[in-house]
Amino acid sequence: MPDPAKSVKVLGVIPARLASTRLPRKILRPLLGEPLLVWVYRAAAACPQLDRIVVAADSEEVMALCAERGFEAILTSPDLPSGSDRLFAVGQHIHAEVYVNIQGDEPLLKPAHITALLTPFSKPDVDVTTLKVRCAPAEIDNPNAVKVVTAFNGRALYFSRATIPYHRDVDPTPIYFKHLGLYAYRRAALERFAALAPTPLERTERLEQLRLLENNMHVYVTETLYDTIGVDTEEDLVRVEAILRSGKS
Repeated sequence: MPDPAKSVKVLGVIPARLASTRLPRKILRPLLGEPLLVWVYRAAAACPQLDRIVVAADSEEVMALCAERGFEAILTSPDLPSGSDRLFAVGQHIHAEVYVNIQGDEPLLKPAHITALLTPFSKPDVDVTTLKVRCAPAEIDNPNAVKVVTAFNGRALYFSRATIPYHRDVDPTPIYFKHLGLYAYRRAALERFAALAPTPLERTERLEQLRLLENNMHVYVTETLYDTIGVDTEEDLVRVEAILRSGKS
């Protein structure tokens, strides 16, 4: 059971998986002379609404980096299938009202992202929150840019790698929204997610958030003006490095 003495209101968790596939060992790759994970931790530390930040590591190598830099870290199983499962593993040690999943490859995180994630929790029916940003034209048909559609109140209707909504007619031109992979969970919602088996749509699209929708959990999506770049490829690393070097992140 979590230690009540360690309880916080909002806990930021950075799942740091060394065994990444598309860009091996990416969280330790140098970015302007510092490991990518260091940039992500510093970005999270600049968010005042996070009461505490923990790295959910999957290896002793990542734990060693955290110890060297003074980052709080917990070693989690390398076999966990998702960042949300790693979030739940941390929740077994630290009790929080809300857990914020900050991907370990998101160095362009801003305090405004965390504010947007946390705002919907003023409504009691909100289980999970996430973010969207207007989709750039080049990303509309890109399956690596996940699209999201929502109800008028912000509740997520569907996430897809396909181009949704489908543009059947010439007019009016629809607005497409890209999903940003930052999440916040109430504790009960995180515990429920971890107990659920992967679902058909989740396996089809390879999107873990569809497990929430298929089980009728209430996921609310807030629009942000600030895009991020999740570092998944060498090209992403180059793009992020250029942005950080320019100081325009």
